[in-house]
Amino acid sequence: MSFDIPGFHGMQYGTLYCIGRNYAKHAAEMNSDIPETPVVFLKPRSSIIHEGETVRIPKQSGEVHHEVELVLLIGKQVSNIHKDDALSAIAGFGVGLDITARDVQSEAKKKGLPWSLAKGFNTFAPLGNLVPYDTAKHNLGNMEIRVEVNGDVRQSGRTSDMIFRAEELISYLSGCFTLYPGDLIFTGTPEGVSPVIGGDTVSAEIENGLSTLTVHVSD
Repeated sequence: MSFDIPGFHGMQYGTLYCIGRNYAKHAAEMNSDIPETPVVFLKPRSSIIHEGETVRIPKQSGEVHHEVELVLLIGKQVSNIHKDDALSAIAGFGVGLDITARDVQSEAKKKGLPWSLAKGFNTFAPLGNLVPYDTAKHNLGNMEIRVEVNGDVRQSGRTSDMIFRAEELISYLSGCFTLYPGDLIFTGTPEGVSPVIGGDTVSAEIENGLSTLTVHVSD
């Protein structure tokens, strides 16, 4: 597969940083506490798919869920950047899905083990079109994100409900890791996560179609 980023000439996908429990109501539906600092996990870039492609349910799982998210594309190298300057690191943004093997994740949690496997299977990071970020035009702190499965709305929320906003996430992550052009940050999902099965069609969007994504699901 190619790791070139559509619409961003010369840039390739880097590390996929993901944030868990960044919406209070989603934390509640997962029976989890609201975190005091961002909950960070990673996905391999081999999990990325694009518009019209297929999420494949792995044989290791019998319960796969959708999680719709605002995704940030980093455009420059940053380390220990202050939150007041952090938005300058964004090259683009769009809608994405953090596909999760919930049964695999739950079993790992019971055993106190990492749950990277539950998040990182091939095809588990569907990504919509990335929009070049313009601070004058785009308010990342108040955008609608939603997902439909077979035409039924499953999740609908606003980024204003995020516990840690985009600039806080970039600042926090850059204090732990050097961020590079092409890195992605999946910023967390609102409440309403639910299963998908083979034959489903999943459609997601951010801010009335500014970024859109439709993928299919196959066993």
